[in-house]
Amino acid sequence: MTRTIAIIGSGLIGRAWTVVFARAGCTVRLWDAATDVRAGVIAQLVETCRVSGDDPAALARVTVCDTLEAALEGAEWVQENGPERLDIKRDLYARMDAIAAPATILATSSSALIASSFAGELAGRARILVAHPVNPPHVVPVVELCPSPDTDPQVMDRAEALMREVAQVPVRMTREIDGFVLNRLQAVVLAEALSLIEQGIVTPEGLDDTICHGLGRRWTLMGPMATINLNAPGGVADYLERYGPTMARLADSAARGEAFTPEVARLVAATMPDPAQVPALSQDRDRRLAALARHLSDKPGLTDP
Repeated sequence: MTRTIAIIGSGLIGRAWTVVFARAGCTVRLWDAATDVRAGVIAQLVETCRVSGDDPAALARVTVCDTLEAALEGAEWVQENGPERLDIKRDLYARMDAIAAPATILATSSSALIASSFAGELAGRARILVAHPVNPPHVVPVVELCPSPDTDPQVMDRAEALMREVAQVPVRMTREIDGFVLNRLQAVVLAEALSLIEQGIVTPEGLDDTICHGLGRRWTLMGPMATINLNAPGGVADYLERYGPTMARLADSAARGEAFTPEVARLVAATMPDPAQVPALSQDRDRRLAALARHLSDKPGLTDP
């Protein structure tokens, strides 16, 4: 049976999710509150496929709907990609909860709002969760599945199964936490990176090279837990015994929130390409990420610990 998916909000993330589901064979109904956005979205989707190397023929499975009601009709999964504003989320989820069939799962792509903050008073709060992707999800497959205290475990089971079916990599969380997993990790790395640059210890280019050609290259194949398991003869326990005190000292002295300042922003921005180049650079990033995804998918087991 073909799955029917509703995509609500057709910005960058909404369009990327549309490609994820359409290329997996799902019927996709797409809606955006802005009429002009709906009118131009198919052309933008074609361009998204061109950049990533996806077959635009999959877009034949996509229907642009004029109303929210039409988009939700018959959908078993809703991927919402609206603005990161609590008032908008509350209004939108109240509407969707009233419209969607009882078995329909309502998922948000939010990277900043936990589900309980906008769904806690709704009758259907048990079918609402966060499915937070990494931008852009059609070339970076990890999806953080974060339940609210009210989310039904069977909804989480269905969410995890669907993400695997459409070739995403679900990370199932057990409870809500600010920033989920990826952004909490990213925040810590960014804080120390900005601090090292501001202190003049390394240039922005040198910092990026350290990650891109060092930690990042290794972490493409395995995460930090699998990495330290291989960095000492006796595995993780041996690693922590040998290097734990050193790592603890470095962690205790690392930068925190104080690193995120206007001064360091200006310092780093002065070394970056002109903001006008961002769209072209983003497309180049997406091409390279898509090529990496194809390379990894052609080598089963390459990313296994």
